[in-house]
Amino acid sequence: MRILIAHNDYGRYSGEEAVVDRQIADYKAAGHDVATLRLTSEGARDSVFGKIRGFFAGIYSIRGRRTMRRCLADFRPDIVHIHNLYPFISPAVLPLCKKNGVPVVMTVHNYRLICPTGLFLRNGHPCETCLERGNETGCILHNCEQSLFRSIGYALRNTTARLSRAYLDNVDHYCCLTEFQRAKLIAAGFDKDRISVIPNYIELPEPTDKPFPQQGFVGYAGRLSYEKGFDLLMEVARRHPEIEFRFAGTLREEEKATTLPNVTLCGQLGQEQLAAFYTQARFIVIASRCYEGFPLALLEASSHSRCCIAPDHGAFPDLMRDGHSGEMTGLLFRPLDTDDLEDKVVRLWNDTALASRLGHQARQNCQARFTKETVTRKWNDTLMQIADTCNSARNRQDNTRHTSALR
Repeated sequence: MRILIAHNDYGRYSGEEAVVDRQIADYKAAGHDVATLRLTSEGARDSVFGKIRGFFAGIYSIRGRRTMRRCLADFRPDIVHIHNLYPFISPAVLPLCKKNGVPVVMTVHNYRLICPTGLFLRNGHPCETCLERGNETGCILHNCEQSLFRSIGYALRNTTARLSRAYLDNVDHYCCLTEFQRAKLIAAGFDKDRISVIPNYIELPEPTDKPFPQQGFVGYAGRLSYEKGFDLLMEVARRHPEIEFRFAGTLREEEKATTLPNVTLCGQLGQEQLAAFYTQARFIVIASRCYEGFPLALLEASSHSRCCIAPDHGAFPDLMRDGHSGEMTGLLFRPLDTDDLEDKVVRLWNDTALASRLGHQARQNCQARFTKETVTRKWNDTLMQIADTCNSARNRQDNTRHTSALR
């Protein structure tokens, strides 16, 4: 099968880029012929011109359409796999795929099809105003991006896509990462029969005989930003100077790191360094204010037999529940509640037997639900099914036109 992957890279390498890169490799390993349409947002916000260009491109990207048209003509794909389109590809490319008879499947990494910011987050709290209203005005009224220019731009591009039915009429199938995401799309009016759930996966490292760390540290892996709850965990660290905390990830430009003697900012870690980070940690904390899509940190920690503390919202209660026993493989805290987060951190820090047991259960859950073999098989089956369905539909249309012509 000839697969064209379209993705607008973010300003900095993120979990989405990691998933896209891995999927390209998986498709090639499965024998598919793969081409990519990739533009980038790197440096787009560094100048006024770049910001203005991104503002209008997100609504309708001439460059994106031109590039897609060339890819369709030169590569002639059997299917187009969409990831992120904003801002420089834009939903304006989708009707081109429809016009050329090429089916489109889309991985839904976040909530951007419903919420202009993609986070369901306002003023540090989960917000579903745009879903409830059925429009994007809430993003402007509440200035969700903390920049009226960006809030208007995000709202306009979503409004344009909704009113033109760019997604509804031109995407043949949506693949959500979690059941929680799928439920939100259905609530927004998307056809439930065109939505599947295919999670992220992890390649499990070989089991280790190393004992559970009796010293260790509390670990955090991911972007160090407000929506990720970076500040909440830093407050817990401030309250407990006797506990060591280590943060792996890049600091957002607008974030200010508080210097504490028990906190180490490790920066962006390579693959081997990150593996060592997980095995040396006692457990991992995901403190997100937002619902999240499917944080890779959860899988990475689980694969190394480390449990997580995560907020009790979004998909976390499902992702951290063992598929067989129904038991939790980590601890959930009340979202945005620093006191409850502190309680959970202290509890696991003082009870290494519990942290070790939950970590073992987390790896078993990961092995049962989120392995490469299981997920890639779902993707291959889904792509074949979409291609067959779309080909059958085209054949019926051709037969109808032929019959009409004979009459």
